[in-house]
Amino acid sequence: MFSKIIKTIVGSNQRERQQELYSNLIRHEAKIGGTLFGPVQPGGKREFFCLDEKTWVWHEEWIDQNKQHQTKTTRYNVRPNSILKAVDGGHYQLVSDYEAKHLREAARLYEKKIKTQLYDRI
Repeated sequence: MFSKIIKTIVGSNQRERQQELYSNLIRHEAKIGGTLFGPVQPGGKREFFCLDEKTWVWHEEWIDQNKQHQTKTTRYNVRPNSILKAVDGGHYQLVSDYEAKHLREAARLYEKKIKTQLYDRI
């Protein structure tokens, strides 16, 4: 979906501009996706987005009770018969059926939200 939109907006010969537009769309999608999981505490940030056809990312930042800045990034690698996840750059591990079900639901809601809040307007 991205490539058609980007080429339509900036043309096919402007590689740098296409990459900038792609990055801006991903950032906007990440913001929209971050709203799927409820409100973010003050000073916090949450993003959820589809990086490519098989990679989903959930990134969260918050201030803990000791007033320390915390971050957590989870990458999901969706394969034909399984879903693997890596937290904060760690090793990939197979997700449970329960977590896979929730990721599928979040992805479905994400796609619906970005379509209505972003791409239907373009």
